[in-house]
Amino acid sequence: MDPVFLQIGSFTIAWYGVLITLGIVAGVWVGTRMARQRGLNVDLFNDMILWMIVWGLVGARIVFVATSWDQFAGTPFPRILLDIINLRQGGISIHGGLIGGILVLIYYTRRYKLNFYEYADLCVPGVAFGIIGGRIGNIMNGTDTVGRVTGWAVGYRWPNSARAFHDGVCIRNPNPDMDLSRYCQEIGGQLVMTAPVHFTQLYGVFIGVALAVASYFWLRSRRAGWAFWQFWLWYSILRAGLEETFRLNPLALKSYLSQGLNEPGIGLWTDTHLISFPLIVASVVLLLRLRKEPETR
Repeated sequence: MDPVFLQIGSFTIAWYGVLITLGIVAGVWVGTRMARQRGLNVDLFNDMILWMIVWGLVGARIVFVATSWDQFAGTPFPRILLDIINLRQGGISIHGGLIGGILVLIYYTRRYKLNFYEYADLCVPGVAFGIIGGRIGNIMNGTDTVGRVTGWAVGYRWPNSARAFHDGVCIRNPNPDMDLSRYCQEIGGQLVMTAPVHFTQLYGVFIGVALAVASYFWLRSRRAGWAFWQFWLWYSILRAGLEETFRLNPLALKSYLSQGLNEPGIGLWTDTHLISFPLIVASVVLLLRLRKEPETR
């Protein structure tokens, strides 16, 4: 596993960025094709996508920094500003990216008096493909977004060649629910996690694939907004249940934690858990409303 896709001198291109870009390109192709089939404004849709990508990255970074401030705290000014904007060091939030993209979509649909949901539905496949690319990129990064130590048979031991587990967890992280220093070893001058952990990056790939396949069926509905809210419902359920429950993230609300070589590797509740519950409720309510409305396309 190597995070570098291409290196020319000191300039590097990471797999993470390449794979997310490929996912977005595939999504744009699908969305543009469907926009043309549905008689929507294809040129305007492509303009939306461009700015949704730009502001999606901004939103993704802002939310990541806000929810991971311990990684930046203590850095002197002005170095902290450079660290905050340095995407090459990794660190983005999918929820933040979705919020940034949705705000752009709201702006365009209000300015040009368009149906928000007609265009929002077309973005669902692209988001699903982006999730797949991003999580495969996490795998290429090595122990990026690692899972909790587990004694279950699904536990995966990262090879020593994988990128070192960040020292915040291995040595000095102030969060006791993330302190796994006893499972870290120095190999080749780097601290490496040697215990079996949940392969949460692969769980994320499965979620992206499931959403991509499901979006094909959601988009067959003639109710604008059906695919959009189905995505939010099932992404929130799968992310919170299948991925976040087993992922090594700080617990915002500590009610249950069991990780170790003889434990399942479960932690409740992280920020993503808490964000997912209101999204699930809102999605169910709005889907029930949409079912009562006549088909529009």
